[in-house]
Amino acid sequence: MADLNERDAKLVQYLSEAYGKERELETALQAHIAIAGKGPYKKRLQQHLKETKGHAKQVERRIKKLGGGGQALQTAVGKLTAAAKGPLHAVRGDSEAEKMLKNAKTEYFNEHEEIATYLAIETLAEKVRDSETAKLARAIRREEERMASFLQGQIKQLTGAVVKEDIPAAQRRAAPKRKAKTKKTAAKKAPAKRAPAKKASAKKASARKKATTKKR
Repeated sequence: MADLNERDAKLVQYLSEAYGKERELETALQAHIAIAGKGPYKKRLQQHLKETKGHAKQVERRIKKLGGGGQALQTAVGKLTAAAKGPLHAVRGDSEAEKMLKNAKTEYFNEHEEIATYLAIETLAEKVRDSETAKLARAIRREEERMASFLQGQIKQLTGAVVKEDIPAAQRRAAPKRKAKTKKTAAKKAPAKRAPAKKASAKKASARKKATTKKR
């Protein structure tokens, strides 16, 4: 690799990180595709695998154009990491839906890591007036964002499938709500207070006294 100035060396550094991640994800995606059932999810993974391979090629070309090279070591490290991850992705989980859900969650995480990586490359390139690298990073970032958006919806669907497969229907229904106990103080009014017995007796005695006086 030719001697690079600070500007190009930093661009090559960031692009190399993106390149290594793309190569790593190729093998992981292949493992996920192998266990995914037929349908929109598998089809989208196959499409994104093609995109991922295309991203790696575009980034590699840009690295070489900037004067970078010698990426064989980093490529090998990325492939070894992905090769180690692949079998784990293929066997984990009990049901088919749960395996795919766990894989979708991993893919969702990886997409956001790539989005962050390409956003950093795009910003760096804009700051150092490298419009070609900025344009490349922006285009790839947008494809990663579209994939992340798809995966978000897929995670919801797959979680619903796991619920149907692993949780009995009776346990999925909401528990009946208990009626709150209302205070009966409003319904039952307190009995009216009676006049004190002493006052009533005094009135009767006064009346008898008056009657006796009249007879006299």
